[in-house]
Amino acid sequence: MAKTDGGPRKSDALHLDDFSVKQQPNHQTVPKYYGEALLAAARTDSSILALTADLTAPTETDLVRDHLPDQFVMVGIAEANMVGVGAGLARAGFIPFVHSFSVFLSRRSFDQIAMQIAYPKTNVKLVGFMPGIDSLLGVSHQAIDDIVLMRALPNMTILEPANPADYEDAVAAALAHEGPVYLRLYRATTPATPMDGVSPLQAGKIRHLHHGTDAAIFATGLMVEQALNAAEDLKSQSINASVIDCASLKPLDVAGILDVISQSKVIVTAENHTIIGGLGSAIAEIMASNNIARPFFRIGVQDCFAEGGSRAFLFGKYGLSASDIAAAVKQGLTS
Repeated sequence: MAKTDGGPRKSDALHLDDFSVKQQPNHQTVPKYYGEALLAAARTDSSILALTADLTAPTETDLVRDHLPDQFVMVGIAEANMVGVGAGLARAGFIPFVHSFSVFLSRRSFDQIAMQIAYPKTNVKLVGFMPGIDSLLGVSHQAIDDIVLMRALPNMTILEPANPADYEDAVAAALAHEGPVYLRLYRATTPATPMDGVSPLQAGKIRHLHHGTDAAIFATGLMVEQALNAAEDLKSQSINASVIDCASLKPLDVAGILDVISQSKVIVTAENHTIIGGLGSAIAEIMASNNIARPFFRIGVQDCFAEGGSRAFLFGKYGLSASDIAAAVKQGLTS
């Protein structure tokens, strides 16, 4: 079963640079948080397999390749075929983790995901890296619509951790769910710091990261850091905002979200994704279904394509920065 895609066989669970990650100028090595979590799980369960479509290093599956070669499958540049292979392996009793860049996995394989994974509730874990506009490689590599595609599929669970330190919990949550899961991840460029006093990531649960009643900022993935920075900036201006980590995009913690909204004057959502069909739409649906009226703002990609660039440049240009979130809160409080 095992195949390799060449490259060095030695692995020390650290990486320098590749085309999906821009490291710091001093070439500081950074742990492969997802790769280490998957490897640890695979060591304890031989049914766990890592499949990849010629993106071994960028998806951190080289750790499984190097340490557990019998649990690694290189499919080649054939994402749709890889999804079919994963579905077949799941029916044979394995637990396949199927890896690629988010945009390739969601768009190129959508029909296979719908018919071979979501519809029959196949126990396949889809793992997409390089989320949203966070890419130097431009439009072809930017997954601005993967969440809406996966949200639209019945039986699909979607998890987008805020911090690579949460990846171990995300892998555990994916394994705990018997059925399809889509993990939306980014690779760490600096060592990740666990959030103190915060409960572990769980499917179907929000996490309160910052407390306030002037506004509630619902965020996911990379936007959680931006939301926390915005909340600190607002606090210096005597505006207290809650920051809610919505790592579980499906299922949503509807009761928890409604409780937060009931205590907040302004609602803001923040996502590294189109504002159409993602987290913003999900929160809006909850509010509309419960006849709730509040000043409401969606921070995200505003129905457009981006271009290649650094995270800071793209988030600034396309309105995804902490200052954009803070501005929305202040606009809501003065409207």
